[in-house]
Amino acid sequence: MSDESVQASERRGVVAVLRTSPSTVLNDYDRLFELGGATNALQAGATTILKDNISWHFPFPAANTTPWQLEGSILALRARGFQDQVCVQNKTVVTDAFKGEDLNGYRPICNAYGVPILYNFKEEDMRWVNYVPHRRMRVLADIYPGGIQIPDYFFGKNVVHLPTVKCHIYTTTTGAMKNAFGGLLNTRRHYTHSWIHETLVDLLAIQQEIHTGLFAVMDGTTSGNGPGPRTMHPEVKNVILGSTDQVAIDAVAARMMGFDPMTIDYIRIAHEEGLGIGDPSQIRIVGDEDAAAERWGFKVGDNGASRVGDFVWFGPLKSIQSVFMRTPLVHAFVLGSEVYHDYYRWPYRDRQVFEKWLVNTEWGELFSTYRRQGTLAGASNASV
Repeated sequence: MSDESVQASERRGVVAVLRTSPSTVLNDYDRLFELGGATNALQAGATTILKDNISWHFPFPAANTTPWQLEGSILALRARGFQDQVCVQNKTVVTDAFKGEDLNGYRPICNAYGVPILYNFKEEDMRWVNYVPHRRMRVLADIYPGGIQIPDYFFGKNVVHLPTVKCHIYTTTTGAMKNAFGGLLNTRRHYTHSWIHETLVDLLAIQQEIHTGLFAVMDGTTSGNGPGPRTMHPEVKNVILGSTDQVAIDAVAARMMGFDPMTIDYIRIAHEEGLGIGDPSQIRIVGDEDAAAERWGFKVGDNGASRVGDFVWFGPLKSIQSVFMRTPLVHAFVLGSEVYHDYYRWPYRDRQVFEKWLVNTEWGELFSTYRRQGTLAGASNASV
């Protein structure tokens, strides 16, 4: 469909897919922003939020926004006149934002380019306010009967999402739509897990109401196969994706991973609600068509933490989950997840995977370069 006009349908999504390499990646991100239509999607003069993705504070490949993805986005935005940029972080019950931005190399990049970092859990940076969506909510109004709260800072600003291409134990895949989860919902977002697909659709509807523009760039240089978004099997794929359509970019990434996007509920429902295009037959690919045509055969699978989650959120305990998740008992689940991920998986299994990736792949070598010098483009570009 790459030769068909976008005007054939106003709802047809356009997704840019490019092959890339460590030696060309910053230039490729610039081209991705151009092909994906970032300039038309984002409002000139508005502050642009860079919403990176820290799925695990440890630098596990494919789990988190890559440093070249962050730097490439900053440079591409600046080249198009979007000078007012800010990075916004959130915390979760299993990740530490401060640890994550340090271990993944974000802070030196933001410092070099004068991009401030704000935190949605710090009152001095932003406040949580009640929001009544214009669009009917599928689940959020019922999950939060006292009112849906979102950060006041997000109103009237552009957002550029920076997810990676990876599987997810509860949503099959995760990408642009899921990236709003941590930014727009507070630390009680675990209330939504049993209705996670509908929640992501509601959040996309809210984003389209409050933001002046939306764009997403997805890094698949190393992609995550298996029980993501943390304990995965990283596979080098050398691709990046970009789009103004949050549904379409997730659909294309899902298809490349080997899944039928219209069988993934959050993509299908968002498509049916008219929030974007999830049907691959209606999506226009620009850039490297042959890369978008790849099918990797990824499988999600389970790990120790996901089996517990399946039992509570989707299994026999679903009807009484509030007993566990809305009372002090939730701290036992949080502690269990922390012990499993940080004191078992990382030191005994996943750190070794990371270290092998560092020395055996070109992307690992590039990550080491960022560790040594902070940025790839260098200080001369930082002051432009």
